[in-house]
Amino acid sequence: MHPEQNDELGFSTLAIRTGHHRTPEGEHGEPIFPTSSFVFANAAEAAARFSGAKPGNIYARFTNPTTRIFEERLSALEGAEDCAATASGMAAILSLGLALLKAGDHVIVSKQVFGTTTVLWNKYFAKFGIEVSHVDLTDLAAWRAAIRPNTRLLFLETPSNPLTEIVDIRAVAEIAHGAGALLAVDNCFCTPALQRPLTLGADVVIHSATKFLDGQGRAIGGAVCGPKSITDEIVGVLRTAGPTMAPFNAWIFLKGLETLNLRMKAHSANAQKLAEWLAAHPRVSRVYYPGLPSHPQHELAKRQMKGFGGIVGFEVEGGREAAWKVIDHTRLFSITANLGDVKSTITHPASTTHGRLTDEQRAAAGIKEGLIRLAVGLEDAEDLIRDLARGLDAPHG
Repeated sequence: MHPEQNDELGFSTLAIRTGHHRTPEGEHGEPIFPTSSFVFANAAEAAARFSGAKPGNIYARFTNPTTRIFEERLSALEGAEDCAATASGMAAILSLGLALLKAGDHVIVSKQVFGTTTVLWNKYFAKFGIEVSHVDLTDLAAWRAAIRPNTRLLFLETPSNPLTEIVDIRAVAEIAHGAGALLAVDNCFCTPALQRPLTLGADVVIHSATKFLDGQGRAIGGAVCGPKSITDEIVGVLRTAGPTMAPFNAWIFLKGLETLNLRMKAHSANAQKLAEWLAAHPRVSRVYYPGLPSHPQHELAKRQMKGFGGIVGFEVEGGREAAWKVIDHTRLFSITANLGDVKSTITHPASTTHGRLTDEQRAAAGIKEGLIRLAVGLEDAEDLIRDLARGLDAPHG
């Protein structure tokens, strides 16, 4: 399908058709190119490809037709000019930093991000002279106050992991642009099926394709979507350092995108049912889900998102011991830290996804010992409720 057709087509059509330009063989499905390099007709063509004078594939570390289909498709869904695919979601963040930042630059990161994201900014980027500040995601005054003359990038997740806190993307974008900085939004929890940050003023969208974009827990991958001026710099990092998406993984993600719109609606519907049930349970002290009217940013979520997503957090009294008991009593939920799967997963963030943070960092991010995170899949909601009830209704003491 040709890119100029994109404005005429709906989301699901774009998710199924974008980027596939059939080879002379006329294949119906997207082809996989499992090759390390590409052959040139002659030496002159090789030189022209390497210099950039002639477009085309060179070496699969940074050019592969299957990966390019995925990049074109995801950029169409996000409303981005271009996309660069990476080996993982963390590789996407790493590549963004390597492409855009230098020693002496300042980055503002929300406190409520995936634990490994915090480690990447605080431990590894900081080693190279990049200054990092952390602010509360929902506190717009704190974002403004953290701006410095050398601020180059604001980075956030919304909804956040795992408490589903939400910030007004347009408002943070205005703060960033007023300071001459860029805003990058991790859109992993929503995907473009539920939220399109670029239409709200963000400059860059980050994805862990491993999660909902795949949808079946089959492969690791990531992506950076945004202006071509930025994705070209990302490709430069890929060409030089090599945190590259494998073509087979790109093909898997293409298959995931085909059903993304349907799946995100179903994830959201199931998560809503579980959140409402948990909110009424006497042993649950708090539920974190944007679809509940009790959520502090419920009205913002209704304006900014097309659905509330598949992530539900809830707290039980009794700390780690009580949380582990609930987790260990489940039989359907997979005990794993991954998310975005058709199979529901359950984890204890304080000892898994955020386990490498200090006690102070976890406290600042609101990660309590009694917190459990659900990534609600596509099983029957009634079965998932019964599964959670095994632990919540079990004798405690």
